[in-house]
Amino acid sequence: MALFDLPLDELREYRSASTAPSDFDTFWSKTLDEARSHDLDARFEFVDTGLSTVKVYDVTFAGFGGHPVKGWFTIPAEVSAPVPLVVEFVGYGGGRGLPHEHLLWASTGRAHFVMDTRGQGSAWGGGGGTPDPVGGAPAYPGFMTRGIDAPENYYYRRVFTDGVRAVEAARSHPLADPARTVVLGASQGGGISIAVGGLVPGLAAVAPDVPFLCDYPRAATLTDRHPYREIGLYLKTHRGHTEEALRTLSYFDAVHFAERATAPALFSAALEDQTCPPSTVFAAFNAWAHDEKEIEVYDFNDHEGGGPYQEATKVRWLRSFA
Repeated sequence: MALFDLPLDELREYRSASTAPSDFDTFWSKTLDEARSHDLDARFEFVDTGLSTVKVYDVTFAGFGGHPVKGWFTIPAEVSAPVPLVVEFVGYGGGRGLPHEHLLWASTGRAHFVMDTRGQGSAWGGGGGTPDPVGGAPAYPGFMTRGIDAPENYYYRRVFTDGVRAVEAARSHPLADPARTVVLGASQGGGISIAVGGLVPGLAAVAPDVPFLCDYPRAATLTDRHPYREIGLYLKTHRGHTEEALRTLSYFDAVHFAERATAPALFSAALEDQTCPPSTVFAAFNAWAHDEKEIEVYDFNDHEGGGPYQEATKVRWLRSFA
């Protein structure tokens, strides 16, 4: 599809109409306090992958509710002193996959941690291995409406908490430098990275690409492409629950985490992206609280965004931060 959203000059000025709930900060402080009442119990088990330039560790740590969450920790083989750390979150439906799928950041001399996303890992890539043991109210198939009846029950409360704990777990490795920690990801991973960027102090940088989970009120009415369409299809059946659903989603809108960001950021957006419309991405970018921020715009791309070009841009950009 050709351009369907606002013109670029209007995107650069666009602000979401979504407002954060009055108890947003209290909600997240309480959520993270509850998670931290469980021992992080981060375990790094060496895996013989046959890769000679990196060492790989199968990681398990306690996420939301103390539930075990998996990840891969990869580090250059010859490292003997702490190095910068990249924590990565993956796109919707994917999992941590296999270690050889994640070699870019270790190849730059950094430690790299990729978090498995609970309950996902069955739609693409090399799969995942983290179940979501929490049930919920009726939902449309997918993850967007799981627990949408109340903020306390919503699926992304668990995922965002897992993301914060993933940073804490990765930083606990003796060869990772906590002061030079970057979080990043694309699509769902980008949305998670924005949330973590608003919840975790002391990050060196945040780099969300074509991020999902931004500006729910606009996204749910602008695009009919999944996953946002899951919200509309749920409400199509559950008539009269729109206000309740939007209230829940307001606690998980990346725009409100962006308003609390304390680190430099590099975003990317694609102007033909029907999965994560560019106005929703700009809503989070324009709300980003730290003064040092940039956004790469790909004029004729859909949700693939900048792909390898954006990866190269991030490699260059991160030299200044970690």
